[in-house]
Amino acid sequence: MSSSTKSFQFGEDHLTAGIALSIAKGKTKGVISSTIREKIRASCNVVANIVEKGEPVYGINTGFGPLCTTKISKEETKILQSNILKSHSVGVGTPIASEIAKLMMVLKVHSLATGYSGIAETTLDRIIWHIDNNAIPIVPSQGSVGASGDLAPLSHLFLPLIGLGKVHYQGEVLPMESLLKKAGLQPLELGPKEGLALINGTQFIAAHAVMVVQKMQSCLTQADIIGAMMIEGLKGSVKPFYKELHTIRPFKGNIHVAANIRFLLKGSEIMKSHANCEKVQDPYSLRCIPQVHGASRNAWLHLKELLEVELNSVTDNPIIIDEDLTISGGNFHGQPLALALDYACLAASELGNISDRRIYLALEGNSPGVPKLLMKDTGINSGYMILQYTTAALASENKGLCFPSSADSIPTSLGQEDHVSMGSISGRKALQVLENVEKILAIELLTAAQAFTFRKPMKSGIILDEVHQEVRKKVAFADKDRVFSDDIEKGIQLIQNQTLIHTVRKVMKQQQLTPNSPFEAEFEQY
Repeated sequence: MSSSTKSFQFGEDHLTAGIALSIAKGKTKGVISSTIREKIRASCNVVANIVEKGEPVYGINTGFGPLCTTKISKEETKILQSNILKSHSVGVGTPIASEIAKLMMVLKVHSLATGYSGIAETTLDRIIWHIDNNAIPIVPSQGSVGASGDLAPLSHLFLPLIGLGKVHYQGEVLPMESLLKKAGLQPLELGPKEGLALINGTQFIAAHAVMVVQKMQSCLTQADIIGAMMIEGLKGSVKPFYKELHTIRPFKGNIHVAANIRFLLKGSEIMKSHANCEKVQDPYSLRCIPQVHGASRNAWLHLKELLEVELNSVTDNPIIIDEDLTISGGNFHGQPLALALDYACLAASELGNISDRRIYLALEGNSPGVPKLLMKDTGINSGYMILQYTTAALASENKGLCFPSSADSIPTSLGQEDHVSMGSISGRKALQVLENVEKILAIELLTAAQAFTFRKPMKSGIILDEVHQEVRKKVAFADKDRVFSDDIEKGIQLIQNQTLIHTVRKVMKQQQLTPNSPFEAEFEQY
């Protein structure tokens, strides 16, 4: 571990989405302390004693699901655990991103290390070996119903522990058998309950939620910056962002967004140039940015808070309290995150929806000094007209993805599992919507920058002028038609690389605009 690498104590320290991502990216090293190892060993010994006594305990010496009344002999308890990984590896579809699979392993280790699952030290150490060596299992994206744990994806995730399945390793996809030979390792022989402990849990849902929290915060922050630039480009009013308005309807998100916009517009020559104009009010897509962006930010905050509870919870089943008390409960049920992810999905879609409306507004040519379609010589040129077709398509696609997955439940396991969350689908859809929102915001960035240029030589605030210059380093002003898909790709890269956020942060530091800036909250670890 290098001197710059932080450490995190699995099963002991408080895990957040930001820390989980830091471990997955190799910036933080996850370790297990000697104190936690003692708890893990004690829990493992409890399971061994239960097997020795022979009293039936679900998943330790019984079958699974509808086979919970089938007694398993002491000799067969270990076979049962490897069989459950094999039989439950039924996922289909495109594999999830390696980063999400790695996050799943990080989250699972943290949950198991709390000492309520009867897992063996050697098993946790092998999972940590996979994390540290970036040997990431191939996990299909479809097949979990989000209750009784994310059974199928977690089974695929941990097949490599017993020498099966495939992994991403050093740019290749290898059978785990080959990687074991390369590394000089042997497959593990799972002890009683270990297979069940590995596949019971919400780590597929939670890992997607971690990515949603990260990506959504990025989109929310950049939407505020782009929205402010569009206000300048179209000479919108600053009054809808006044503190006095939002203190009498004090939703956290609304207050925060309004403060962001005021901060970005401070000292703007453009804003001063039309302070006494005759226009009474702006269309909603400009005027209601705090209410719409703010509502989406409230949904993000709700998901973030619930996710943090989940990341530090035990979602295994059964739970091993002590030798006299094992509880077969429902902590594996994904409903708490499923509902929040569906809410976040809708909130993300609305962020893209209002962005598309601002793009349309910019093309209308109703703001003096900004030509229709954002180009002076139209007729022979179509200008930015067709870019809005793309955002309309993306916004419509997002609306179709907003049906809440958690509203559905299909019984499984011969009725034993008769209500499920479908939270795995909630997580996948929320990420898909956010990826579309990134594209919509990229196109709004291009149109806002184009409108902004027409306000020159007047200046905006220090920050927005710098953001505009940063955009112009990648995408030139368009005075005639060109292949705009090239511009869009560059815009998407600016959004995904968080260039606007980094630029705001840089200017704030240079101008000593911290502390007490609303944007400071944007840089805190989620």
